[in-house]
Amino acid sequence: MKTKPDPRRLLVIDDETSLRRTFRTALESMGHTVVEVANSAQTLDALARQSFAAAFLDLRLGKEKGLDLLPEMLKAAEGLHVIIVTAHASFDSAVQALRLGAFDYLPKPFTPDQLRITLDRSALVRGLTKRVADLEEQVGRLVPSPELETQEPSMRQALDVAFQVAASEAIVLFRGESGTGKTMLARAIHAKSRRADRPFVTVHCPSLSAELLESDLFGHVRGSFTGAVRDTVGKVEAAEGGTLFLDEIGDLPAALQPKLLRLLQEKAYERVGDTETRTADVRIMAATNRDLEAEVKAGRFREDLFYRLNVIEVTLPPLRTRRKDVPALAVGLLQFFARQTGKALTGFTPEAEAALHAYPWPGNVRELRNAIERGTILTPGPLIGRDHLPAQLTRAVTARVEVGGPVTLDELEAEHIRRVVEGAASLEEAAQTLGIDPSTLYRKRKRTGDPSKRES
Repeated sequence: MKTKPDPRRLLVIDDETSLRRTFRTALESMGHTVVEVANSAQTLDALARQSFAAAFLDLRLGKEKGLDLLPEMLKAAEGLHVIIVTAHASFDSAVQALRLGAFDYLPKPFTPDQLRITLDRSALVRGLTKRVADLEEQVGRLVPSPELETQEPSMRQALDVAFQVAASEAIVLFRGESGTGKTMLARAIHAKSRRADRPFVTVHCPSLSAELLESDLFGHVRGSFTGAVRDTVGKVEAAEGGTLFLDEIGDLPAALQPKLLRLLQEKAYERVGDTETRTADVRIMAATNRDLEAEVKAGRFREDLFYRLNVIEVTLPPLRTRRKDVPALAVGLLQFFARQTGKALTGFTPEAEAALHAYPWPGNVRELRNAIERGTILTPGPLIGRDHLPAQLTRAVTARVEVGGPVTLDELEAEHIRRVVEGAASLEEAAQTLGIDPSTLYRKRKRTGDPSKRES
């Protein structure tokens, strides 16, 4: 099967000038652009400066060995098709090259037709790989996330706002506790936007130091710091034409906040160590579980950056306030993981359902997802039982007491407080429902050792 010829940039690595020229003549006659290098240093320098569709690597480069260079090339240029070329072909060297990540093996002497067939195969594999990736992305957009299904008005309102602005270019700020589905909703908005066929790139703001995060975000040029051996693009450039999602934006280091503000306002930035100003065509979305207003008052977050980010605010409620959603979410996740594992699962035992209902879900939808995934893996089927769920769910059920049973008034009070807190949006709301002040509620919960105790 032959692909349609297309001009590509190719790298030829050989220590003999005459052989490089022969390569160039043959490849340029096919319409390709050719760059010649003679050793490993020149090779890595070329890969740092330009991207190549394929590289032809001689096994012998003077005193250097091509197989020693091969892993460095693949590390420097992810996805590069390296074709080993040698006059000393052997089965062992071919196997070793392929094990190290070479795409193909071309023994000398070879004809132009053999060269063309090798390049055709490379182009075909690249095309198929991209096609598979595109299809996977399309399937992901077509299959709705079970975590976004809801019957609760508060969650429905958040989804309505989110999908209403999906087609716009507005910056969206997602707020809510950890695990409520902020990243998932951001991906859903991207899938419904005009940028859906372009990348969705996530930057985890708390994961790196300020210096490394700046490089991760904007990229860097070679020599800008120790270890910067080549020019590297950042997440902003990787997201070109698509969406850049800034996760946990409240943890963004102060030194980077003015640079992000400039990106938001002017769509301009520079790589670390570079003076060239670049422009970015990206849509920005961000998420936080912090109280950004409090961070602004404390001087840890720029006020102008906060207002620039907070164009469209979407607040996702915690799962403890979405009690009606828990059964449907659990069933949807069970069906999702059953498809992944190939198991014929039909539901939960009554004891497992009671555990899912009783548990306060401090980790929100993420914790529910993990619990159902665990149950799906551990159950032999067709039902997930309570023993297949995490231990903390079992404890939540056994801790329940009923009115009229052999329990003390203190136990009844503790259980009543626990249930009210689980159904309230905050401790203040729970205290108001109970008819006590928040400080009294705090002392009572501390005295009873309430396992669901948490900050409001």
